[in-house]
Amino acid sequence: MSLNFPLILVLATFVTGVIWLVDALFFAPRRRAAAAAAGEAGGAGAVPARPPKEPVLVEYARAFFPVILAVLVLRSFVVEPFRIPSGSMIPTLLVGDFILVNKFAYGVRLPVIHTKILATGEPKRGDVVVFRYPEDPSVDYIKRVVGLPGDHIAYHDKVLYINGKRQPQQRVGTYIGKGAEISSSGSELKIENLDGVKHQILLRPGMHSREGETVVPPGYYFMMGDNRDNSRDSRYFGPVPEGNLVGKAFMIWMNWDSDRGGIGWDRIGKRIR
Repeated sequence: MSLNFPLILVLATFVTGVIWLVDALFFAPRRRAAAAAAGEAGGAGAVPARPPKEPVLVEYARAFFPVILAVLVLRSFVVEPFRIPSGSMIPTLLVGDFILVNKFAYGVRLPVIHTKILATGEPKRGDVVVFRYPEDPSVDYIKRVVGLPGDHIAYHDKVLYINGKRQPQQRVGTYIGKGAEISSSGSELKIENLDGVKHQILLRPGMHSREGETVVPPGYYFMMGDNRDNSRDSRYFGPVPEGNLVGKAFMIWMNWDSDRGGIGWDRIGKRIR
């Protein structure tokens, strides 16, 4: 069972906030009143009473509430970190890349229930997008948007066609992978042009690839991995509904692959295109 981190954050924020609020409204005034009464009972020469001490639970709740709330707001509405676990987006994203995702790009959504409360934009062809896997929404996937609502998408002989137009491919050379990407070595490295959005893809000569045609329904998006012959994407599970979108990937902030010797310094700060 996967860990529902957003739900944990919401519950932690709620619990610590309630503890702090209830104490501030009911118990803290009683402690202060009791301390004041004790001071008055001691007479004019008595040592002033110490400020009432907070219970340990309240002290921790007061300390952690603003921190947890800030993390919840940033993660839910602004930016969220993800780690790339597979090679389906090679060469754009490598195994071990830690990326940042703009949660504001396609609308502000409530955490846990994912209801959109503010529309801020729509995916564009060529965007690299994190979304909740349609067959198991608890799992996050990352792919590239190739088809918009209403588009006719076809994929034949390792070539993408959008509304009957062949998307140009320019061969760059042969891909040489390192570490976790070594299994992709020998693939053809090409630059694909998606209506002006240029990005690199990998194609494996002689390897079977899922083919077919479809029309993207309204409110859905067709996703494909850049590692075309090693990607489970919309060719297999169909178009992704708008409600499953999480955000737009925009930067690599860290890379770690022990097979490549640890930190990939050349990956840090790289923009995702």
